[in-house]
Amino acid sequence: MGRESGGKRVSESGLPVEPVYGPEDLADWDPVAKLGEPGGYPFTRGVYPTMYTGRPWTMRQYAGFGTASESNARYKQLIANGTMGLSVAFDLPTQMGHDSDAPIAHGEVGKVGVAIDSVDDMRVLFDGIPLDKVSTSMTINAPAALLLLLYQLVAEEQGVPADKLTGTIQNDVLKEYIARGTYIFPPKPSLRLIADIFAYCKAEIPKWNTISISGYHMAEAGASPAQEIAFTLADGIEYVRTAIAAGMDVDDFAPRLSFFFVARTTILEEVAKFRAARRIWARVMREEFGAKNPKSQMLRFHTQTAGVQLTAQQPEVNLVRVAIQGLGAVLGGTQSLHTNSFDEAIALPTEKSARLALRTQQVLAYETDVTATVDPFAGSYVIEKMTDELEEAAVALMRKVEEYGGAVDAIEHGFQKNEIERNAYRIAQETDAGERVVVGVNRFKLDEEEPYEPLRVDPAIEAQQAERLAKLRADRDQAAVDAALTALRQAASGSDNVLYPMREALRARATVGEVCNTLRDVWGAYVPADAF
Repeated sequence: MGRESGGKRVSESGLPVEPVYGPEDLADWDPVAKLGEPGGYPFTRGVYPTMYTGRPWTMRQYAGFGTASESNARYKQLIANGTMGLSVAFDLPTQMGHDSDAPIAHGEVGKVGVAIDSVDDMRVLFDGIPLDKVSTSMTINAPAALLLLLYQLVAEEQGVPADKLTGTIQNDVLKEYIARGTYIFPPKPSLRLIADIFAYCKAEIPKWNTISISGYHMAEAGASPAQEIAFTLADGIEYVRTAIAAGMDVDDFAPRLSFFFVARTTILEEVAKFRAARRIWARVMREEFGAKNPKSQMLRFHTQTAGVQLTAQQPEVNLVRVAIQGLGAVLGGTQSLHTNSFDEAIALPTEKSARLALRTQQVLAYETDVTATVDPFAGSYVIEKMTDELEEAAVALMRKVEEYGGAVDAIEHGFQKNEIERNAYRIAQETDAGERVVVGVNRFKLDEEEPYEPLRVDPAIEAQQAERLAKLRADRDQAAVDAALTALRQAASGSDNVLYPMREALRARATVGEVCNTLRDVWGAYVPADAF
């Protein structure tokens, strides 16, 4: 596990790992208070009584590249291969609220996900995919409201009412300021937009998960497991406070909150991490916010295997890593899982590698016995001790965030970012020194790597998207677009829910960039303090 410190093994979070654990390590341990029953407070053993014994987790595969048409073909392949839920990756211009023909988008169109500029693209993306039958997760944050509304508009065209739609928007902008950087607006209007999304979905799309509060990207930036859950749950607390301040009752929106974590190769600590996170969140929701609905106290989460642990060297070894990481997520009680493809450290996954990643989950679900019983590690001396220690370490970090005044104030002081960067630097030093073994990188290397032909995105996509935008602007009713954007500007300047005029602007075929620019005009754009 991880590394040695002074001759002793320590976990990824820097906590001691003993060679042997026994009853003495849990001498004062209260199984009733610490564990409860599966599906019951404090949800340490899982959020549902039967967990995977009735049905396995949702198998999602994250996909999206190039044009909407290309991504649509990949989604249909994944569904044919047995994927139970789609997970959409958007390109960088879409994530930042820019149209494909904007100068700032040059060179990035379709590169890390699919380019979506308007309802026309969203229509192509989900062509032939019944939106009342699939659950769709969209990895989109600052412009999450726009992509959700585009999805709703396409569903309407299919004849699917909004109350039948199921899925998730990531919509977690606070972690963008901490670890990822695809923010658009400053924190306060961003939080206002999130509160508007909560209210809109309660009224219009009640089965939708309105936010996926994400520790994954913090972990990819170098956060330890303790930092990952501490800073993620602190962000969650900030979102709950924002919604309550906007006049919502906690039990009206909290059941639709979900979370997103990483699964590393260190199985024992990862299982303990997931269990500790559930317990902390249940206590916070019940004791701090007075949530009475058990669903408000449940920490439901999606997991993705650790992209940062994939290596370009000997990429087939990543198949082993991903299988181990997926197993850790399942033993930790995840509700849905994406397994990375083995070639993602090199380029976008090929069709074959994406299929192999899905098959990994299917082997775990149908060929192993991990679905036969709920919470297989319950009562394990090492797991329960690690769960307690991780809970204690995470709560201590959460208290430090509170000392700043909460997640937003801590972000503005750079607290979370600095903590994560320190940990990332430590990991890099240990790897460079050989104290942390990375198979194929600093140990067990090959003299010469085998050639591998990755999937490439056609650079002509940018020109194709620009042509589509030119045609859209020529064909649409520009007066209707202008009127809709004016209504959006008025709502953003006041206190009305911006999603309703935003929906009508998108229905009139306003582009993602035009809608985001309208909001930029009113709310401004975020510039981090360390940029000066």
